[in-house]
Amino acid sequence: MLEPTNKDVSRFLVEADWLENHLNDSDILIIDATVQVKLWPFPRVVSGKYNFNKRHIPGAIFADLLKISDPNSRKRTFTMPHSDHFEYHMSRLGIDENKKVVIYDERENMWAARLWWMLKTFGFNNAVILNGGWHAWVMENRPQTRKLSQLKTTNFKSNYRPELIADKEDVLKAIDERTTCIISALGRRQHMGLKNEYGRRGHIPGAKNVTAWEILDRSTKKYKPAEELMKLFEPMFDQERIITYCGGGVAASSDAFVLSMLGHRNVAVYDGGLMEWCKDNQLPLEVET
Repeated sequence: MLEPTNKDVSRFLVEADWLENHLNDSDILIIDATVQVKLWPFPRVVSGKYNFNKRHIPGAIFADLLKISDPNSRKRTFTMPHSDHFEYHMSRLGIDENKKVVIYDERENMWAARLWWMLKTFGFNNAVILNGGWHAWVMENRPQTRKLSQLKTTNFKSNYRPELIADKEDVLKAIDERTTCIISALGRRQHMGLKNEYGRRGHIPGAKNVTAWEILDRSTKKYKPAEELMKLFEPMFDQERIITYCGGGVAASSDAFVLSMLGHRNVAVYDGGLMEWCKDNQLPLEVET
């Protein structure tokens, strides 16, 4: 089995005990990036701010991905905004090069990974994810508060990295490229075409399936050890480029985060995902039988 090429996961993840010991550090900025997925009475996504206002990690602030993402994108999508829009919201959160940003969420690290990927795409490299997020924090009986912290505005400057985001033309081209691998982060049934959540059934031709849930330990919601993660991604890891996708860019960011943590240097997220792909009937899909 291949070995992870990046041995220093501390540049990507921090544990709850580390964070509790650094809650009062002036150069640490803790961000809750939760978006809640509601299924009843109809599927929708809503801001996680309501729960944040009731309880959160001491000193944390809330980042509303519904507002930070492209304001012109379709509902339920979280596509990249223009640089000035992202700079405005990151400045409002108090992010600058002097801060180490620790991101967490309440749902399988995926929303934290999405904000992490957005920051990386806009050139900010000093962000990490709290391993296991709120779930691990509560399981370990770490401190909570409902006290809201004062936001300190900064002047965030972006440096956009277009190679970290793929569009549908990139994905269509990648289907026939031997040097590029496409990875679906969706659930098994959606990938196989047994479910239809996006207007058409199936997956992008040739895509491999590593779900954003199987990369986690079910009980702790922490990422599995690097050796286990490497085993999941081993068949694709030696490809020159990897493009991850899901429905709207969130679960795909979690797979992309793990691939980057393992040491792959050329990973992109297909931002439009199946919500864009399935709208165009000319674009191919495969259904497993």
